[in-house]
Amino acid sequence: MAEYKLEVTTGDMQYAGTWDHIFITFFGNEGQSDRTELDNFGTDFTRGAVRTYTIKTSSSLGKLLLVKVEKDPYLVLSEDEWYCSKIVVTTPEGNVILFPCYRWISRGELVELRGGRVSLQYSMYPELHLRSQRLIWRYFTVFSVTLFVCFYRWKIMAEGLPHINSFNNVSELPDEIRFSKSKSNILSYLPIAFLPEYVTEHWKEDDFYGYQFLNGINPNVIKKCSELPPNFPVTEEMVKPFLEEDSSLEEEMEIFLYDQKKMDGIPARDYNGEPLHVSAGLCLFYLNPEDKLMPIAIQLHQQPSEDNPIFLPSDSETDWLLAKMFIKNADVVDHEVVHHLMKTHFLAEVYNMATLRCFPVIHPLYKLLIPHFRYTFNINMVGRESIFGTNGILKMVSSLGSEGLTELMRRALSETTYSSLCLPENITARGLKSIPNFYYRDDGLKLWNIINRFVKATVGYYYPSDKTVHKDTELQEWISEIFIHAFLGNKASGSKCQILTDNGGFDYHWVPNGSLLLHKHPPTTKGQSSMETILETLPNVGETVSFAAMAWVLSEKYTDVVPLGAYPEERFDEPAPKQMIKDFQEELSYLSEEITSRNSELKVPYTYLNPTEIENSITI
Repeated sequence: MAEYKLEVTTGDMQYAGTWDHIFITFFGNEGQSDRTELDNFGTDFTRGAVRTYTIKTSSSLGKLLLVKVEKDPYLVLSEDEWYCSKIVVTTPEGNVILFPCYRWISRGELVELRGGRVSLQYSMYPELHLRSQRLIWRYFTVFSVTLFVCFYRWKIMAEGLPHINSFNNVSELPDEIRFSKSKSNILSYLPIAFLPEYVTEHWKEDDFYGYQFLNGINPNVIKKCSELPPNFPVTEEMVKPFLEEDSSLEEEMEIFLYDQKKMDGIPARDYNGEPLHVSAGLCLFYLNPEDKLMPIAIQLHQQPSEDNPIFLPSDSETDWLLAKMFIKNADVVDHEVVHHLMKTHFLAEVYNMATLRCFPVIHPLYKLLIPHFRYTFNINMVGRESIFGTNGILKMVSSLGSEGLTELMRRALSETTYSSLCLPENITARGLKSIPNFYYRDDGLKLWNIINRFVKATVGYYYPSDKTVHKDTELQEWISEIFIHAFLGNKASGSKCQILTDNGGFDYHWVPNGSLLLHKHPPTTKGQSSMETILETLPNVGETVSFAAMAWVLSEKYTDVVPLGAYPEERFDEPAPKQMIKDFQEELSYLSEEITSRNSELKVPYTYLNPTEIENSITI
C-alpha cells in the first residue's frame, strides 16, 4: 500500500470557494490511482482554505506525471465555480511535487495538471519509454496546445496594425484571464498628489517645459542634434540671445531636437463641421549652463514658409505659449496613441496570444511570461471598445478620429525596430547617454539591467546552449508568431522589449499643460494672439472634464495590484529558478530604496520607474 499526501489550496479572491464535490485521479508512469473524492469533516473548499488529504494506492505509481481534477454537483445547488490555486503532492518516495492550477474550474470540465517541474518537448519525449506515458505526454502537450491554437485565434483589427485576439466580447474570455470578479469594486483611494499641483503652478515656465520632454509622460522622442534638418531653418541671429555668451549654434554641442514628422498629413476629425489639426512640428532645445533644457525655437509645420514662422522665446508671451501648446498637443497624442496604446497594449497582446498558442503550461517560457499577461486581454478589449467604439472617449477628447488614430499607429509600427524597443540601444541612438537630470534614463537602465539579469539567468538555466534553443520547436513557433502578428513580417524591424507604464498620466495631464485636443489651427503669423486666443484654443469645460477623467482612470491603481517582481502564483518547482526570483526581488528592493533616497533631494520627484510603482502586467 502506498500513500500520497495532498495539500489543496483554494484561491483567496471573492467567490473562490465551492460546495461541490472535488475528485482527484493521479497518473504515473507505472499506473494510475482510483478516482477519489477529497472530503474531510466540515467544509473543504472555502475561500483561502488550505486542506490536506491522503490518497492510497495498491503500489507506487512511479514518476507522477499529472493530476486530473473533476468537479461534480453538490445536491441540487446551482453551479458555483471553484478557483483552485495549487495542489502539492508528497509521494511515497518522499518527493514533494507542485501542481500549479490558478484557474476557475466548472462542473464537467476536464482539468489535468502537470507538475511544476519544467519540461521541454524535445527533452522530455525520449525519457518516456512506455506507450502509456507517451500517450499521456502527447495529450498534455501536443493535443492541449492544439486546443489552445484553435481557441485563441488571430484577427486583423486594421491593416498595418498588430493583430488581436478574435473574441467578440469580454464575456467569451476564460475566467482566469478576465478581471477578478470583484475588480470593478476595488479601485483604491488615490490621495491628492503633489505633482499635479506643481504642474498648474509652473506649466508656463520654459525650464519645466523642457524637463517634461526628459522626465514627463513621453521621454521617447527628443534626441541630440548634431545638425539641424534642412526644413528647420533656424539661424544664428534667431537663437543667439538664448545661448551661452560667446557661443554659437555651430559650436554649441548641447542642442536637442524634438521632431514630430510622423504627424505630417495625419487626418484629423471634424469638430462642429470644421477639421481639427495636430501639429507636425519641430522644437529646438538648448541645455544651458545650469543643466536646464530650454526650448529656443519652434516651427509648427514640417515645411518652412511665410505662413510657418519660427517662434522664439522673445516673441510675445501668448505667441510663445501657443506655439509650445501645439508642440505639447502632438506630444500627448503621440504618447497616448503610439507609446501607450500600440507599443504597450497592442504589442503585449501579441506576446500574450503567442504564449498561449505556442507553449504548454510546463514550458519554462510560459511559466516565466504568463504572470506578466494578467488581465491583458480584458483591458485591451475594453480599451478598444472605449476608444474605437461608437462613443469612444479618445475620439471625443482628441484631435484625431478613428482614421487618424489608426494611421498614426500604422506609421509608428512601420518605423519600429528592435533597437527602438530596447532601452539601452534607444538611449544611445538618440545621443542621450550623458545629458544630466534624465531620470527616466537613469532609473530605466538600472531597471532594465536587473530584469535582464533575471531573464538571462532563468532562460540560461533551461537553455544552456544555442543547440538547445534550436531544438525547441515550440520556441521557434513562438518567435515566428510574434514576428508575423506583431511586426507583420517586416524584416526591416529586426524585431523578434518594451516596459512602459501608465504612471504620470494624471500628473501631467492638466489640460493647459498638455491637451489631446486643441480647437484652433496653429498660428500662421506672429503678433496676432492674446489670452483670449489661448482660451479659444483649449478644450471647453465638458471636454476638459472628460479628458481629466480619462487621465485619472489611466493612472488609477486597484487594490489587487501585483507589483513588478511579485509572483503570488507559484509556478516554478525547481530550487534554482525559485532562488533567481528571490534575487530578482532583492535587486528590485535595493533599486526602490535608491530611487526613494534620490527623490528626497529633488524638487520634482521622479517616481514612475520605482519598482514599487510598476505593475507586473498591463492592467489599465
